[in-house]
Amino acid sequence: MIAVIDYKAGNLTSVVKALRHLGADDVHVTQDRADVLTAKKIILPGVGHFRSTQLLQHLGLTEATREAVAGGTPFLGICVGLQWLYEGSTEAPETAGLGHFAGGCEHFPSVFEGAELKSPHVGWNSLEGIRPDSRLLAGVEPGSFVYYTHSWRAPLSDDTAAATFYGGRFTAAVERDNVMGVQFHPEKSAETGLRVLKNFLAL
Repeated sequence: MIAVIDYKAGNLTSVVKALRHLGADDVHVTQDRADVLTAKKIILPGVGHFRSTQLLQHLGLTEATREAVAGGTPFLGICVGLQWLYEGSTEAPETAGLGHFAGGCEHFPSVFEGAELKSPHVGWNSLEGIRPDSRLLAGVEPGSFVYYTHSWRAPLSDDTAAATFYGGRFTAAVERDNVMGVQFHPEKSAETGLRVLKNFLAL
């Protein structure tokens, strides 16, 4: 069973549709910690405000996720789902993230290299510096375009699997062992996005 976590702030319909298009017939949208603990794979889609992730803590899903990933269950966070993997975000400083990756997410600068930078970052942008050992991005060519819509971004680190440039470089995808995240929306990113989801399903 592929558990797609519903915390009332995710683009669930499009994600589930994309997964089923790829042949996944065991997709289950859930808020049940028991489903998370027994799932073969976990996906956390997210849009909107980081504060919405507080519901994960209230439902017991934060600890369930920690337990599941410690046992080796593959996890994929999408957009805010990626940001939740870090310690937190300046969007909601009082809301803790999972803390699987070090550092916090910050807003795009209002000015970059002397020019005003529009935020949110919306539209197609390219993936650069793809890590050769990335299982999530296997077969994705550097320079491939994916679709974004976000105002906060994750920092670069050794766990960054690919970066995108907008107001400087930021983490487009993060990956360490079985825990992965993408800032872009694979369900809206045409063939490249489907390749990413297909790679995750094949883990």
